[in-house]
Amino acid sequence: MSDNESTMVSAEAVTGTIDHFTGLDQAGDRRTMNELARRLGKDQPALLQFAAGTKGADGAPASEAAVFYGTLVWAMFDRAFPRTVPRLLPETLTAAAALIDEELGRLAGGEELAIHERVAPGLKERQPHIVAKLQELVEEDVRESAITAEVAAALMRPTQVFVEAFDAALAGRLPAQSLHPVVRTEPKIGRNDPCHCGSGTKFKRCHGAA
Repeated sequence: MSDNESTMVSAEAVTGTIDHFTGLDQAGDRRTMNELARRLGKDQPALLQFAAGTKGADGAPASEAAVFYGTLVWAMFDRAFPRTVPRLLPETLTAAAALIDEELGRLAGGEELAIHERVAPGLKERQPHIVAKLQELVEEDVRESAITAEVAAALMRPTQVFVEAFDAALAGRLPAQSLHPVVRTEPKIGRNDPCHCGSGTKFKRCHGAA
């Protein structure tokens, strides 16, 4: 299995996340939404700080929309890889942003493309299901006037940075901080237990003495 396949968020995880958020919104479940916000603030402070600096071309803040899209991205990865998604660090996001900027710089058409089509080609290959859904949501939000075209243009870059950062952190391409304890897959060997090499000698006098 390639790195792309092992960290790729499935279409089912993407759809399940959107359905979950839609259900919370329709039910007016503020308690669960507040708990999600609390957990995001605790687990991903660097993501929130990065999103908070998002501004449109006219200087108008677009941070609220960037935070919402960042929350969606985080939730999609969390659904796909429960108890595995690491905490993004400022350096994780900086490196991811550099890669996204490089790929966007090579994008044919550039600013002439529709806003939702301004996607880093490599990212679309690494996370096709997330990218397709984000493109759909941005196009829909602009068409239904939920956000302005200026805000949509401003949030496309940070949203892609978040996707790249989580993908790269899970694949080990970029540094991140584990949020979960390491679970042993084998029982711990005591110093007085027989050595695992089969010599019959106590571990402390065999491989444990190294």
